[in-house]
Amino acid sequence: MTLTKRCIAELMGTFWLVLGGCGSAVLAASFTAEGAKIGESTLFPLGLGFVGVSLAFGLTVLTMAYAIGHISGCHLNPAVSFGLWAGKRFPGSELLPYIASQVIGATIAAGLLYLIASGKAGFTLSGSNPLATNGFGAHSPGGYSLLAAFITEVVMTFMFLMIILGATDHRAPAGFAPIAIGLGLTLIHLISIPVTNTSVNPARSTGVAIFAGSELLAQTWLFWVAPILGAILAGFFYSFMFSEPAIESRQRMKEIV
Repeated sequence: MTLTKRCIAELMGTFWLVLGGCGSAVLAASFTAEGAKIGESTLFPLGLGFVGVSLAFGLTVLTMAYAIGHISGCHLNPAVSFGLWAGKRFPGSELLPYIASQVIGATIAAGLLYLIASGKAGFTLSGSNPLATNGFGAHSPGGYSLLAAFITEVVMTFMFLMIILGATDHRAPAGFAPIAIGLGLTLIHLISIPVTNTSVNPARSTGVAIFAGSELLAQTWLFWVAPILGAILAGFFYSFMFSEPAIESRQRMKEIV
């Protein structure tokens, strides 16, 4: 498969991740409908909440992993690309094209989400996390500090890459990696939405921040540095600690043959 086709797959996959994950947060996380009777002011909460949004992010990765995993590897995330490179699973020469494709896909999805959301009367880009942006301090859903946000994003991305590297190892059960990775991302969101609104993905953070304003865009540096650092640490750690030595791999192949 050519690099161009793989990059198109990455663009489409990241588009789906942002539209599905951030879309669920913006459009369905907290939804109310007016009562059926004329003049009745009672509101019925129908929103997905944190659990639903967490599941939505996990489902986007799970579905795309089955759809394009065999085409591009389904990174959908610059941190994942860096982590796979550190784990000796991805060539450094393809990092830039993959990351550019992921950011473009995320930005297109964020623009489409903004267009859809603004179709409702009274919609404004207000609040601490418009368009499901990521942030710290005043832009943290729970008011967490920069240090807390940094630690959270490093650790969550480290564990995400450990799941990815382990589930896609040739020694792991075949065909189940997308399930493990999707559920892993769901769990990560359940833990860290209150802290940073959960990034672990620089493209996802950048795409929505572009439309949310300069104040939020100014905080995206953390959501590049922390996830990429966590991913690289995981890649080096897995490669050093758990990768099968070449001599052992050759012996395994002889036994299979």
